[in-house]
Amino acid sequence: MKKIYGLIAVVVAILAFAFYRASMPKPSANNNVKKVAGPKTVKVGILQLVTHPALDQIHRGVVAGLRSQGYHVGKNLKIDYQNAQADQANLQTMASKFANENEDLMVGIATPAAQSLAKAAAGKTPVILAGITDPVGSGLIKSNQRPGANITGTSGESPLKSHLNLIKQIVPKAKTLGIIYTTSDHGGTYNALKMQKLAQQAGYTVKMYTISTTNDMQTIAGQMVSQVDAVYAPQDNGVASAMKTLVNVANAAKVPVFPAADTMVHDGGLATLAVSQFQLGKVSGIMAANVLKGRKPANYPIEFIRKGIMSVNTTEAKLLGITLPASVLKQAKDKGEIFK
Repeated sequence: MKKIYGLIAVVVAILAFAFYRASMPKPSANNNVKKVAGPKTVKVGILQLVTHPALDQIHRGVVAGLRSQGYHVGKNLKIDYQNAQADQANLQTMASKFANENEDLMVGIATPAAQSLAKAAAGKTPVILAGITDPVGSGLIKSNQRPGANITGTSGESPLKSHLNLIKQIVPKAKTLGIIYTTSDHGGTYNALKMQKLAQQAGYTVKMYTISTTNDMQTIAGQMVSQVDAVYAPQDNGVASAMKTLVNVANAAKVPVFPAADTMVHDGGLATLAVSQFQLGKVSGIMAANVLKGRKPANYPIEFIRKGIMSVNTTEAKLLGITLPASVLKQAKDKGEIFK
């Protein structure tokens, strides 16, 4: 009987061992590979002042710049995009939202947006400037070479001398130049006053016109085109937003409008040598990626893109009865843009 019990015990032990072996994971070529965690998902807040083509191009460029450095939406990048639609209260609320939600980095498109972010960040969260005309003069940084604190980015200062030379080329008989800008737009004011000085030095009679909001454009433009031979529209968010209104009024008086941005030529401006707004945004996005990877904004110099590309609107030239110089058309065709 003892032998039978002993035999049963052996069988049970064998069965138990077999069951244990069966429950063990099967050997795999991957069992010895150490699992590496994927890249951390970063959160980036993008604050844009208002919707208009130039700022929209900067926004797209920022996303493209981040993507070029390995940050992809839906993989390792989460973007919170907010548009204030030119409302100062919205800017403050949206900037505070980014700060409260502990974004890893914030991007400001247009000076008022960048100023709101700088205030909300309180020197902590990195802020990237995207195409800000005068970052030092607007109080955002200490110097272009050493911005200081938590802010750096790109400047979108226009090539004003090139713009003035283009006006001379296309309308050589023009004597009086009207310059229109928005009183509350720091970048627009900065560019308008610089152009005023350059144009006066070149021998033009310069007349300055301002708008407070886009609602003023119809009336102010109507006054302006009766007093000038040509109009200069600087890189100004209010003017860019009301560009089609400005063009409609100017066209009725057969007065050409020379804007600062290629997107404004698309909206009816005659011609410009424009800094690419998309490229400005892309460089800002690349700088944002470098900061996310550890580079300190305080000693990261502001990046400038000063070389413009020729943009012309041939439909506008025909409507105004202006013959564009062959050299201008060739430059636009070879390395720039022709809008029809």
